[in-house]
Amino acid sequence: MKTSLIVLSVATLVLVSTQAAEAKGCIKGALVGGVAGHYAGHHGLLGAAAGCLYGRHRANEQQRQQDRDPDRQQQSQMNGQGKL
Repeated sequence: MKTSLIVLSVATLVLVSTQAAEAKGCIKGALVGGVAGHYAGHHGLLGAAAGCLYGRHRANEQQRQQDRDPDRQQQSQMNGQGKL
Protein backbone atom coordinates (compact mmCIF):
# COMPACT_ATOMS: atom_id res chain seq x y z
CA MET A 1 0.00 0.00 0.00
CA LYS A 2 2.82 2.40 0.86
CA THR A 3 4.58 1.64 -2.41
CA SER A 4 1.54 2.40 -4.53
CA LEU A 5 0.93 5.59 -2.57
CA ILE A 6 4.51 6.70 -3.15
CA VAL A 7 4.32 5.89 -6.87
CA LEU A 8 1.03 7.73 -7.19
CA SER A 9 2.44 10.73 -5.31
CA VAL A 10 5.51 10.90 -7.53
CA ALA A 11 3.42 10.54 -10.68
CA THR A 12 1.08 13.29 -9.50
CA LEU A 13 4.02 15.54 -8.72
CA VAL A 14 5.48 14.96 -12.18
CA LEU A 15 2.15 15.64 -13.86
CA VAL A 16 1.48 18.80 -11.88
CA SER A 17 4.97 20.19 -12.44
CA THR A 18 4.76 20.03 -16.24
CA GLN A 19 3.52 22.94 -18.31
CA ALA A 20 0.36 22.77 -20.38
CA ALA A 21 2.32 23.02 -23.62
CA GLU A 22 4.20 19.84 -22.74
CA ALA A 23 1.10 17.64 -22.56
CA LYS A 24 1.64 16.20 -26.03
CA GLY A 25 1.33 12.42 -25.86
CA CYS A 26 0.18 12.39 -22.25
CA ILE A 27 -3.57 12.24 -22.83
CA LYS A 28 -3.46 9.36 -25.28
CA GLY A 29 -1.02 7.44 -23.10
CA ALA A 30 -3.12 8.08 -20.00
CA LEU A 31 -6.25 6.76 -21.69
CA VAL A 32 -4.56 3.58 -22.88
CA GLY A 33 -2.69 3.09 -19.59
CA GLY A 34 -5.83 3.70 -17.52
CA VAL A 35 -7.80 1.09 -19.42
CA ALA A 36 -4.93 -1.40 -19.28
CA GLY A 37 -4.41 -0.75 -15.56
CA HIS A 38 -8.11 -1.19 -14.86
CA TYR A 39 -8.21 -4.59 -16.55
CA ALA A 40 -4.92 -5.64 -14.95
CA GLY A 41 -6.16 -5.58 -11.39
CA HIS A 42 -8.15 -2.38 -10.94
CA HIS A 43 -5.12 -0.09 -10.98
CA GLY A 44 -6.51 2.45 -13.42
CA LEU A 45 -4.90 5.52 -11.84
CA LEU A 46 -1.48 3.93 -11.71
CA GLY A 47 -1.87 2.76 -15.30
CA ALA A 48 -2.95 6.24 -16.38
CA ALA A 49 0.07 7.83 -14.72
CA ALA A 50 2.44 5.31 -16.30
CA GLY A 51 0.73 5.70 -19.68
CA CYS A 52 1.08 9.46 -19.48
CA LEU A 53 4.79 9.19 -18.73
CA TYR A 54 5.28 6.74 -21.58
CA GLY A 55 3.27 8.93 -23.96
CA ARG A 56 5.43 11.93 -23.07
CA HIS A 57 8.56 9.86 -23.64
CA ARG A 58 7.36 8.75 -27.09
CA ALA A 59 6.35 12.32 -28.06
CA ASN A 60 9.77 13.61 -27.02
CA GLU A 61 11.52 10.87 -28.98
CA GLN A 62 9.51 11.68 -32.10
CA GLN A 63 10.19 15.41 -31.68
CA ARG A 64 13.94 14.81 -31.32
CA GLN A 65 13.95 12.59 -34.39
CA GLN A 66 12.04 15.22 -36.35
CA ASP A 67 14.43 17.95 -35.20
CA ARG A 68 17.46 15.89 -36.23
CA ASP A 69 16.24 15.11 -39.73
CA PRO A 70 13.58 17.59 -40.95
CA ASP A 71 14.25 16.75 -44.63
CA ARG A 72 13.20 13.16 -44.05
CA GLN A 73 9.81 14.30 -42.65
CA GLN A 74 9.19 16.52 -45.67
CA GLN A 75 10.17 13.75 -48.06
CA SER A 76 7.83 11.21 -46.43
CA GLN A 77 4.93 13.69 -46.61
CA MET A 78 5.64 14.30 -50.29
CA ASN A 79 5.51 10.56 -50.95
CA GLY A 80 2.12 10.32 -49.24
CA GLN A 81 3.56 8.38 -46.32
CA GLY A 82 3.10 11.07 -43.66
CA LYS A 83 1.45 10.43 -40.32
CA LEU A 84 -2.30 10.53 -40.04
